[in-house]
Amino acid sequence: MNLMDALEQLNRDILPFAKLLGIRFVSATPECVTAEMKVREDMCTRPAILHGGAMMALADTLGGCATSLNLRDGATTTTIESKTNFLGPAMVGTTVRAECVAIHRGRRTMVWQTRVTSENGKLLATVTQTQMVLASEPKK
Repeated sequence: MNLMDALEQLNRDILPFAKLLGIRFVSATPECVTAEMKVREDMCTRPAILHGGAMMALADTLGGCATSLNLRDGATTTTIESKTNFLGPAMVGTTVRAECVAIHRGRRTMVWQTRVTSENGKLLATVTQTQMVLASEPKK
């Protein structure tokens, strides 16, 4: 799969929850996936700032999609660990950008770090997650 095909596939076959969040993938390689998400009022806490769970969901989506670009035929993935450091708020009406880069791409696990930034590049959160690679079941 070439790089443009990977990006088109991620946006075309977007996961239902990612679609609900309004995630739009802007670049995708086996080593790095980048996406943007508009902060809507229905995604906020009080005051009108992005809910931490929405920020974590953005990062988790990128980690899962990045892993999927590295899977062998028939394999799937699931998140088995995730840690988030929140560093700043994202205000309603702004767009956040997330860049997910590979730390480790193994046969059984993959580890990703996602940096979520504001429109002006301010670091809002870092998320480190581990994805387990689930082998396809043999055909009977």
